[in-house]
Amino acid sequence: MVSPNGINGHTNGVNNMNGTKAKEVYVASNAYELPNFSIDDARPIKVVTIGAGYSGITAGIRFRQRVKNIDLTVYESQAGVGGTWHANRYPGLACDIPSHSYQLTFEDNKDWSAFYAPGPEIRAYLNRVVDKYALRPFIKLRHRITSAIYNEDTGKWHLKVRRPARGSPTEAGEHVLWNWKTDFEEFDDTADLVLAGLGGLSRWSWPDIPGFGSFKGQVIHSAEWDANESGWQETVKGWGNKRVAVIGVGSSAIQLVPSLQPHVKHLSNYVRGKTWISGVFLRDRLIQLAKGEAVNNYYFTEEDKKNFQDPDFYRDFRWQLECELNSANSATLRGTEASIGAQIAFQEDMKERLVKKPWIADHLIPDFSPACRRLTPGPGYLEALCEDNVDFIPTPIKRITPTGIETEDGKHEEIDILVCATGFDTSFRFGFPIIGRNGIDLSDKYDPHPRTYLSIATDGFPNWFQTLGPSAGVGAGSLLVIMEKQVDYVVAATLKLQRERLKSIEVKPEAVADFDAYLESYFPTTVFSGKCRSWYKSGKEEGRVIALWPGSSLHAARALSHPRWEDYNYERLDGSVKNRLYWLGDGQTVDDKNPNGDKAWYMKEIDYPPVPQ
Repeated sequence: MVSPNGINGHTNGVNNMNGTKAKEVYVASNAYELPNFSIDDARPIKVVTIGAGYSGITAGIRFRQRVKNIDLTVYESQAGVGGTWHANRYPGLACDIPSHSYQLTFEDNKDWSAFYAPGPEIRAYLNRVVDKYALRPFIKLRHRITSAIYNEDTGKWHLKVRRPARGSPTEAGEHVLWNWKTDFEEFDDTADLVLAGLGGLSRWSWPDIPGFGSFKGQVIHSAEWDANESGWQETVKGWGNKRVAVIGVGSSAIQLVPSLQPHVKHLSNYVRGKTWISGVFLRDRLIQLAKGEAVNNYYFTEEDKKNFQDPDFYRDFRWQLECELNSANSATLRGTEASIGAQIAFQEDMKERLVKKPWIADHLIPDFSPACRRLTPGPGYLEALCEDNVDFIPTPIKRITPTGIETEDGKHEEIDILVCATGFDTSFRFGFPIIGRNGIDLSDKYDPHPRTYLSIATDGFPNWFQTLGPSAGVGAGSLLVIMEKQVDYVVAATLKLQRERLKSIEVKPEAVADFDAYLESYFPTTVFSGKCRSWYKSGKEEGRVIALWPGSSLHAARALSHPRWEDYNYERLDGSVKNRLYWLGDGQTVDDKNPNGDKAWYMKEIDYPPVPQ
C-alpha cells in the first residue's frame, strides 16, 4: 500500500485482549534500527595541525574552543613556536605591516614598542598567546612530518613523524640546530582531519649559482641566521674588518643591508632585477603619531600606551588602521588612479633618496607597476646604498669562487662573508609526500601549478585543509584576517564531520575547476599579472599568479565566512545505513538523557533583534 506521505510500507492488524482489532500501525519498508547516540553526542575526532606559526596557534585556540571531544596535536619542526618569526632572526628583521594590524583580532597587544614591531617582539607576542590559551601541551616541537597518506577505507590520514633521537645533542636546547635527516627517531600517527599551516615562506632556498659550494668563507642564509634571544648584534660583533656580500633585493635583503652597513668594513649588494622601494605603509598615520615629524617608524610613548588602556580608544585606533590598510586594494588594479599615482610618487621618492648615487635608479626603478612584486617599504635601504662603504652591483653573477664573486663582465670581488637573502621555495610543494586518493601525490596535483578550492582544499585529498597556502596571500590589505577566516572555515568543516558522523569531506573537482576559472579571469585585471619576477608567480617573470587571493582581503573574508557545503562530496562513517539523516540519532539530545541537563539551553542563546527607532 502507499502511505499518506507517499512512502511504500505495510500495516499490521493486531487483536487486543478482548478480541477487537487494534489500531493499525504503519511500518515503513525503509526503516532502520535507531542508533544509540543523541543528535548532539560529540563523537571522538582526532585533528593534527602542521605548523605552530600564526595559523597553527590560531587553529589550536579555535579547535579547542569550538570542537568537543577533540584529540588535538600540533606538530612543529622547529624548536619554538612562531613559524617564520621563530626561524628568521637576521639583522633588521621587522614587520612592514603596522604592529596593531599584525595581531590576532581577538588578542590585543597594547604594549607594542613601535608602529612597526621588530621580529623578536612578534615572536614574544606569539609565545604569550600560546601560554595564555594553554596550548603548549598540545604542541610537539622538533616534530617533523615526513609523509602523509590517506587511507580510503578508514577515512584517516596516516602520518610519519620524526623527532630527535632520545639522548641526542639536539635535545640540549632551543638554539641547537636539528639535522632531521640524520638525527631522528620515527613514529606513526593518524588523524581524522589534517590542517596544514605550513605557509608559503617556510622552506628557504639557496641560490642556483655555479661554484656556490666552493666558497671558503662564511656562508649564511637570511632564514637561518644563528641569533639567540640576546639579538643579532652579537653575531656581527667581529665584522668590523669584514668584506660582506648580500645577494638579493627582496624583503629580507632590503632590511639586511641598512642593518649590516654600519657594522662591516665593506658591503656589496648583488641585485638581479628591479623593484619598487616604497615609503612606509600608512605613512600619514605614522606622521600624525609623530606630531608632524617625517619618520620611518614611531616608538609609542607611555602616554600612548596609557591611552590604549581605554577600550573605546583602542578599538577605534585598531579599526582605523585596518580601514587604512585595506583601502590600498585599488592600487593593485590595472590602470586605476591609485595605481598610476603610486608609480609616480614612488619613482620621485626613490630618485630623491638616491641623490648621492643617482645612477643606481636606472638599475633599480622598474617599468612594471608597483605591487607587481611584493611591495616593500625598506626604510634606510636606499640611503645605505649611498654610503661610501656600500657598492650596488646590478651585473649578473657568473660564478662563486673560493674567495669571492665573479660577475659576467669579468670582474672579481674578494669577500669574507656571503649572505644569501635569496628567498624561499614558493612552489607550495611541501618537501614530503602527501598522498591522497588513488595514490596521487599533492606535488603532482600541483603540477604545473596549484589548483585549489578557495585556497583551502583540493579534490582527491579528503579531510585535508590548508591555511596560507596557494591563492591565500595578499598584495595589499590584511593577511591575518584571511588566515583567521580560513581557520574558522576548517573548524566548521570539522564540526560538520563530527556532527553528521561523516567519514570524509572532499571538495568536488568541478568546484576546483570553477575557482580556477575565476582566478584566470581575475588576475589579468590586476598589476600582479605584469611582467616582473615575483614569488607571487613562483619566481617567474610571467605566468600564473599562484600565491595571492583573487580579490581584496575583505573579499576573501566574505567568501570564506559562508561555506558552500554543496561544493563537497561526503562519505558516511557508518556505511551500513544509507539514510543521509542517520546523524539525527535516537531522537534525543544529551540534555534529554541527563537528569541534570539544561532543558532550556536555547533561552541562553537568544538573538535579540534591535528595535527600530
